[in-house]
Amino acid sequence: MIKELVKDTDFLAKPLAPATADDANIAEDLRDTMASLDNCACLAANQIGYDKAVIAYDAGSRGVAIMFNPQVKQAMIPYLATESCLSLSYDSEVKRFKRIIVAYEELVDGKLVARQKKFGDWTAEIIQHAVDHCAGLLV
Repeated sequence: MIKELVKDTDFLAKPLAPATADDANIAEDLRDTMASLDNCACLAANQIGYDKAVIAYDAGSRGVAIMFNPQVKQAMIPYLATESCLSLSYDSEVKRFKRIIVAYEELVDGKLVARQKKFGDWTAEIIQHAVDHCAGLLV
């Protein structure tokens, strides 16, 4: 279901609770909402009104990928980036990393399965942005 974007900074500033397999509907709502927006690279669940740690990001030819409970475990090659956010009316300058390793869970046959993956460049940046939303950081 397509959801309206949340702009309430008090809500967005709250860290998100861990997600479970029962939160599968959030993944679908993230996909549907991303597909309805122009220039949307990533979304976190709180941006569409949920308080669970689920993110979606543009995975190129693979479409929209979903991560439950993502955590950046390793970050390499720092740089400064200027980012915009669909939930905010201003741009932010933030420290990002060109290479990251993310631990997350993926929904497989109704169960969450632990995964870990390396990401680089633009994909690493957008995942970091969405993970910051999970921590209640406004960027």
